[in-house]
Amino acid sequence: MSAPVAVILAAGKSTRMKSETPKVLHPVCGQLMIDYVLHATRVAGVEKIVVVVGHKADMVRNALSGQDDVVFAEQFEQNGTGHAVMMCESELSGHDGSVLVLAGDTPLLQGSSLKSLLDHQQETSAASVIGTADTANNEGLGRVIRDVRGGFVCIREHKDASEDERKITEINTGCYAFSTPLLLESLRKLQPDNAQAEYYLTDCPRILMNDGHHVTARCSLTIEEAIGVNNRIQLAEVREHVQRGILADLMRNGVTIEAPLQTSIDQGTEIGADTVIRPGTVIDQGACIGKRCSIGPNVHVTGSDVIADGTTVSMQ
Repeated sequence: MSAPVAVILAAGKSTRMKSETPKVLHPVCGQLMIDYVLHATRVAGVEKIVVVVGHKADMVRNALSGQDDVVFAEQFEQNGTGHAVMMCESELSGHDGSVLVLAGDTPLLQGSSLKSLLDHQQETSAASVIGTADTANNEGLGRVIRDVRGGFVCIREHKDASEDERKITEINTGCYAFSTPLLLESLRKLQPDNAQAEYYLTDCPRILMNDGHHVTARCSLTIEEAIGVNNRIQLAEVREHVQRGILADLMRNGVTIEAPLQTSIDQGTEIGADTVIRPGTVIDQGACIGKRCSIGPNVHVTGSDVIADGTTVSMQ
């Protein structure tokens, strides 16, 4: 069986971001949003990543150039998520393993969760595994409907759900693991039978079930992982999650951060043990700070800065 591949959907416009920059290229703590998703797929064991580009495709291609495991498919017209995956057929044809289908605007995805989806798909020989999460904050989200034995039945969109179905806390995250040949088979049967006249990826599991294939749902993600960034408010929310993790890692490794809520530190910084970071400090990606330093308050350390052991840097 071939190593798993991934399809990352990154063709959308930044309409709600109100930005000239493609949404997936917005930075989160010094790293592009889409790079977090790419990293998660690699941790899950993916060896080939197909990025679907569309809006300002050249900008996305240029930003990801030099990553040997990344190839591109272009969606010239945005006709839905299913249509986006259709554009990957030439890259997926002949692959007999699993394929993850993910959104490029979900930077909190974890590789361990994606590996759980892939493992479950292999262990159950499922045509499709739908990644789900459990949350009481389920307003507006698609509910996962199961039978009395816990088997997957369907995804019910919020607007179509009954009063009892709206009480269900298991929701669709938009992350999927498919058998690649069966995904391609289902895509050929997709029809734009909806008000938007678009091809929806969410119809593929139903098509596979109707054809007699096994489809299941796996609650392997947290609701935080499912957060998609559609506007600047959500961008700030995911940045807060990432920043908390960066600061926690530094503190576990011997760095004192006096006021975490008043400190900004990018991914890819090096800070030695027993260094103290004082309030109002901003440290950019690439900065290298030695041991036993005192940085701040209200200091900006740029990515080109190298600060020797025992140095005090403060406002003059």
